[in-house]
Amino acid sequence: MAIIRDMIPAFELFQPTSADDAIELLVRYDGDGWVLGGGMDSFDWWKERIKRPTAVVDLVNVASLQGISVTADGVEIGAMTTLTEVATHPELVANYSVLTEAASQIATPQIRNRGTLAGNLAQDTRCWYYRGGWPCYRAGGNTCYASAPTAMNREHAILGTNRCVAVSPSDTAPALIALDAQFVIQGPSGERVVDAEDFFMGPAKDIERMTVLDSDELLTTIRIPSTWAGASFYYEKVEDRKAWDFALMTVATAARLSGGVIEDIRIAVNGAAPVPLRLEASERIVRGQAASEQTGMQAGEAAIQGAQALRHNDYKIPLMRNLVRRAIRGTEA
Repeated sequence: MAIIRDMIPAFELFQPTSADDAIELLVRYDGDGWVLGGGMDSFDWWKERIKRPTAVVDLVNVASLQGISVTADGVEIGAMTTLTEVATHPELVANYSVLTEAASQIATPQIRNRGTLAGNLAQDTRCWYYRGGWPCYRAGGNTCYASAPTAMNREHAILGTNRCVAVSPSDTAPALIALDAQFVIQGPSGERVVDAEDFFMGPAKDIERMTVLDSDELLTTIRIPSTWAGASFYYEKVEDRKAWDFALMTVATAARLSGGVIEDIRIAVNGAAPVPLRLEASERIVRGQAASEQTGMQAGEAAIQGAQALRHNDYKIPLMRNLVRRAIRGTEA
């Protein structure tokens, strides 16, 4: 008998007007609640009936989670701020353009008008085995179908794998790591703040989660410090098509230069590992060096140390090396 998937399974819909009320609902439903932002990821799960939440907590009416504020210490971005707002905000464009460049390249204008910054950061992996309902490790099963000898794994990880080889699909994550951003998380016990690079959770720590968010917590604010305001930035996204597609790999850098010499730098990539990576070994190599082709080549070689290709993604090793090389070479005073 054919399986009919033309109706989303029923759930209770709540539209609270405060973060506290939203968290109260998540506590009440104890893991069976689902946070809805722009809905760009949620509806895919529901229409395939793979995720069946008992309650959906829609944050559209929580005004405190929306908007961009310039502060004495930098910029604060509400979690529900749309990607279009992030891509076009004058302060971000003027002083933190690595983030606006990343946001402007996500999907299509229609999706950016609806999708939120927090949604882009916290979205689940796009591994088609996992999203197709296969009982893999991430779904609570006991195998990784994407790492099998005959698997289709062109988009999967070459670094940092541990049973799961799926990658984070976030385009804004490496830009925020390069900017040394902090994420404010609110839960029933209050607020906690984590660095952008620590927000993402690798499979070695918890294979069924992509981030450190507990089921009763919300990402409420993204704080960008003024430390890197007006720095030299580089962002590049490699994808099969220039619209709609998820990245094969992205690189983002923030650098301070003096006389053509890199005094300080932060480098991050996504699409190489299950989580966005900060490339500290490459950073150490280029500090105090000229932003040259040779320096870029050295940084690129350091970035791929330990990389192991799967059957169909061996191209990612030279891709990662060359993206880091171009990022260093493209750094300008």
